Amino acid sequence: MSRVLIVEDEQHIADGLKFNLELEGYQVEVAENGEIGLERAPEFDAVVLDVMLPGIDGFQVAAELRKRGHFVPVLMLTARGRAEDVLRGFEAGADDYLPKPFELAILIARLRGLLRRSNWQKPPQQQDVYRFAGKTINFAELELQVGDDKKLPLTLMEANLLRYLIKHEGQAVSRKAMLEEVWGVRDDTDTRAIDNFIVRLRKYIEDEPTTPKHLVTVRGIGYRFFANP
Repeated sequence: MSRVLIVEDEQHIADGLKFNLELEGYQVEVAENGEIGLERAPEFDAVVLDVMLPGIDGFQVAAELRKRGHFVPVLMLTARGRAEDVLRGFEAGADDYLPKPFELAILIARLRGLLRRSNWQKPPQQQDVYRFAGKTINFAELELQVGDDKKLPLTLMEANLLRYLIKHEGQAVSRKAMLEEVWGVRDDTDTRAIDNFIVRLRKYIEDEPTTPKHLVTVRGIGYRFFANP
């Protein structure tokens, strides 16, 4: 039975989610503010995290979780029409988002998807692995290995962005395409979030991040990935 933490200060929303998720077979607990959510989140299999919280907000909770090395899947609840919330959430380390007001069936489907993708304990023959230039990306375990002894955890969004660029190796991929096809953001949104993710990924995979060879900027368009430049 998967354990889900709901971090939500509006009691009627939290109670409704708890009731319905328990009907779906999940073990559910509620944290009414960000501080409690931050401390409790590592104990759970997934977190439903509201952005607007008393004390530290949902962005800070997600960012601090990742900073501490906790990669529990996070489904972030954002205000309707606030595309900037979506992008800030992804930058902070959220794995998926859902705008308020939301349909319960959609939330449950998104949560199932996160839990399914976070099943990292796969047999070796089923692991989704990509190797290049002395580095190994294990998409099943959300892990990047550099050389023989350095291992770095990846968020689901980082892994998905890398997967998309690798799939289109050698092609110029636009920021808009990455927003729409990787993150499902189809509004007129600020593409700087993509740039911030690329900066982070370069720190992981480039020998000299300031002079990248694998993740190369295509001026005016986006980025291009080369496994062996």
